[in-house]
Amino acid sequence: QQEPQQEPQQEPQQEPQQNKHEEKSVESNQTTGSGNMIFIGTKPIMTYVTAALTRLSPQSIVTIKARGKRITQAIDVSQMIVKRMNEVGFAIDDVRILSDSLVSKDGQKRSVSTIEIDVKNTSKN
Repeated sequence: QQEPQQEPQQEPQQEPQQNKHEEKSVESNQTTGSGNMIFIGTKPIMTYVTAALTRLSPQSIVTIKARGKRITQAIDVSQMIVKRMNEVGFAIDDVRILSDSLVSKDGQKRSVSTIEIDVKNTSKN
């Protein structure tokens, strides 16, 4: 009579952990955007305020852009810059409201509202 053989148990493999430095660099790319454009995402509002103020040092205009439910955060960022840094001399230069057509994952065409807010450094004139 043969005894049933036990199958060797496999040790659970741990998923390779990402290097925190690599993760941070990917995140910072999303914050910075391109040129003088700042795209609003899921980070805390003060991250975008700081990024905008940093860019307003060498440049005279920064554009804050957001889509969909992030539009309110873009407005909050612009107002924090203009109202809290009033003595420095920041003002809203232009606001553009757009609608982008996107194809969703299920293949349907959808319209997504977009806002672009130009914040100007008035002390640079």
